[in-house]
Amino acid sequence: MRTTQVYTFERIRKFKKQLLDWAQQFEEVVWLESNPENNKEHQKHYNYDAVLAVDAFTSIKTDFTDGFEKLKEYQNYSKDWIFGYLSYDLKNDVENLISQNFDGLGFPDLCFFQPKKLFLIKGNQVEIQYLNVVSDEIEDDLFDIKNKSEAARGTVFSDIKIKLRTHKDEYFDKVTTMLEHIHRGDIYEANFCQEFYAENTQINPLETYQKLNNISKSPFATFLKLEDKFVLSASPERYLKKNDTTVISQPIKGTAKRALNPLEDVVLKTNLSKDSKERSENVMIVDLVRNDLSKTATKGSVKVEELCGIYSFNQVHHMISTVVSSVNEQTNPIDILKSTFPMGSMTGAPKISAMKIIEQLEKTKRGIYSGAIGYFTPKGDFDFNVVIRSILYNASTRYVSYSVGGAITSKSDPLKEYEECLVKAKAMREVLEN
Repeated sequence: MRTTQVYTFERIRKFKKQLLDWAQQFEEVVWLESNPENNKEHQKHYNYDAVLAVDAFTSIKTDFTDGFEKLKEYQNYSKDWIFGYLSYDLKNDVENLISQNFDGLGFPDLCFFQPKKLFLIKGNQVEIQYLNVVSDEIEDDLFDIKNKSEAARGTVFSDIKIKLRTHKDEYFDKVTTMLEHIHRGDIYEANFCQEFYAENTQINPLETYQKLNNISKSPFATFLKLEDKFVLSASPERYLKKNDTTVISQPIKGTAKRALNPLEDVVLKTNLSKDSKERSENVMIVDLVRNDLSKTATKGSVKVEELCGIYSFNQVHHMISTVVSSVNEQTNPIDILKSTFPMGSMTGAPKISAMKIIEQLEKTKRGIYSGAIGYFTPKGDFDFNVVIRSILYNASTRYVSYSVGGAITSKSDPLKEYEECLVKAKAMREVLEN
């Protein structure tokens, strides 16, 4: 069943809050929010302002072994909207790699579900799609949503003590080792990440997500709930989108902090655009993305639509490039994802060598961090973010985690890389500790 509701823009804002409150009763929830009022310059490739999918009719949950093939079978079987995530460790399905580092979160490597109830919000319109098995519930649900009280949520927080998995001196040593690999010619660039975590901690996931979103207002914000596991994301980055026969990748490489003083902020933004180290990071990943997209692209169709554009977010300025390609109509969407996964912005170049070195130097299994969350449409289009700037939570084990990282190149200064990590972690730490 499908219906469309039209509201005033003020009512839409209230409806979105009530909708997410209402969704908490379900075991499977994916909420994707582009925060269009804060990201007008990012809106060129957006289909919706917000999407909510809840309540699994069918689902798939698996480890990395033959993960993409299993997803292909499930997507072909359902031929419907499906929502979920690809963890970073699906790299072990794509290449002969392993993941043996500590994992405090315990997320499956891949999880998708076919929702019984779907809400697509664009402008002042809400398109509602219900499967036939629950189509008679739509009017009751709309009544419940419109009368949902935000005050009923409550707030549950423990005293949260954030710990560092890798301390400062050890971080410097590991970056120095990474630089030795670069100077030997093993790699040109690698994304090195570190985990911040808290144990025996209880949080209110929705409250935490909304605080994080209010601070960041990012274009790929996500609230994901799969039973006892949560992702609360303020991601600024798109991994990959397919629209008809067009494929779009928008890697981020290059970061500068924001300043409260407008003139100082402009200087920081201008300096980022001229920074040779940051530009070289971005260009290397653009080359990698072009190569990845060429594996499924029609001949000669891979183009760099924008190189090293500077975009401002609430917390940081970022350097973003846009790479596009065309594919044949017969090309399977899962093959496009598999041939580009994991995203180059979170690995490095050459990709396989970088992933091997990352595994040796990082102390934590990445899991869903630096993976992707998104959806497939019934006709095989898709849109996925990059899971960064995200708080991950296992409610059963009471483990909270967030990771941050940066690209290490031959020009990297370990102290500056460490400071960049702290800038990226600021919003998440602020939300959890305050």
